[in-house]
Amino acid sequence: MKAHIAEIIDKLQLSPHPEGGYFKEIYRSTGIIPEHCLPKEFEGDRNFATSIYFLLTSDTFSAFHKINQDETWHFYKGASITLHMISPKGNYKTVIIGNAIEKQEFLQFTVLAGYWFAATVNKENSFSLLGCTVAPGFDFDDFVLAKRLDLIELFPQHTSIITKLTRV
Repeated sequence: MKAHIAEIIDKLQLSPHPEGGYFKEIYRSTGIIPEHCLPKEFEGDRNFATSIYFLLTSDTFSAFHKINQDETWHFYKGASITLHMISPKGNYKTVIIGNAIEKQEFLQFTVLAGYWFAATVNKENSFSLLGCTVAPGFDFDDFVLAKRLDLIELFPQHTSIITKLTRV
């Protein structure tokens, strides 16, 4: 399995992502949204949309993080993932993204702007290859990687899952 994962990482030219897993930007629109047309959370202009390949392995996780935009996850290959979300009001929810639609898995799912979210692969010794599309386009200025104690202070009722899916 590790050789297969390494081959995918090499073929798609993926790099380590700060939240965990591997990624490569594959699309960034040429159209620009000026800062004055964006909500106050944004500093600077943004592209209309961006998309990436994202690969996650079962021996790690995508740590809780949030962005200022909606992010749509698309399933491509491998095992399904569980997407863990905490709304700004503190509601916790999970969805399964995969291709077993007969088991109510989602082929794609959109995380709303401002939600904290993390992901785990659902099968041991496996991986998930997905795509993520963000609009307005992603910029690392919009990315906040959760600090465990800060997120627990906001949502103490979710201490267990926050502890499991944060690194610092």
